[in-house]
Amino acid sequence: MAAIVRRKEEYSRTSAADMNRHLDVAEWSAPQKLALACRILAAEEHSSALAGQLTARGERSGTYWTMRFGLGLDEISADNLLLVDDDLNVVAGEGMPNPSNRFHLWIYRKRPAVNSIIHTHPPHTSALSMIGEKLAVAHMDSAVFWDDCAYLPEWPGVPIGDEEGRIISGVLGDKRAALLAHHGLVTACTTVEEAAMLALFLERTARLQLMARAAGTIKPIGAKEAQEAHDYRLRASIIGATFCYFARRVLKDDPAIV
Repeated sequence: MAAIVRRKEEYSRTSAADMNRHLDVAEWSAPQKLALACRILAAEEHSSALAGQLTARGERSGTYWTMRFGLGLDEISADNLLLVDDDLNVVAGEGMPNPSNRFHLWIYRKRPAVNSIIHTHPPHTSALSMIGEKLAVAHMDSAVFWDDCAYLPEWPGVPIGDEEGRIISGVLGDKRAALLAHHGLVTACTTVEEAAMLALFLERTARLQLMARAAGTIKPIGAKEAQEAHDYRLRASIIGATFCYFARRVLKDDPAIV
C-alpha cells in the first residue's frame, strides 16, 4: 500500500482545528492570570528582589492590574494585586505600585490591542543585555521572536519617568518583545498568557545564545522556516496550553495563588 503524502498546509489546518478542540484553555480572570504569571516566572528565575513589573488591563477603560511594590514575584496572589489608573493612582487594593510601571502606560496608550505587559531582569537576558548583542533567533524554540523582538541599544536609566516611557515604547514599536540594553526584557501582548510565555521563552533564548556562543559560531536559520515556526509557536491554543502547564506546576505548591 502506497504511503499517503499530503501538503504540509493540510496537516497544519488539521492540527490547528484539533488543538482548538483539545488543548487546555486558561479560563482564569485577568488578575488570577497575572498572579499565576508572577509565580511561573519566579519559578523560572525571573525574580530580582523587587525589580520587574507585570501588568494587565482592567475591565474599566484606563485601569490596570499590577503588583504591590514591596512584594516579590513569588509572593504575588490574585488577592494582593493592585488596580491602578492611567497615572498610577491606586483604584483598588492596599499599598503602592512600582513607579517603574509608568513606561507600561506609554505602551498601553500606543498599542490598544496590548492587554498585558511583562518586564523582568532574569539572569541570562540581563547578561546578554550587558554585551551589546541583539537576541539571536537560531532555534525552533526561539522562532517566536523572529522579526518580533526589538532592541534598545542604550540604557535610558531607571524607567520611572515619561522620557523612559517614550523611549521604550518607541523602540518596541509593534513588536511583541524587546531586549533592553543593560536592563532586561519586556513583552507586550494581547493576553497575559502570551506575555508570560514570551518572557519565559526570551530568557531561555538568551541562555541558549550564551551557551552556543561559548561553544562556537551561531548559524542563522532560513527566513521562510523561521516565519513558519514563529506563526506555529504563537498559535493561541499552544500558548494557552503552555501557560496552563506552567500554571499547574505552581498551583501544586500553592493553590491559594488564585
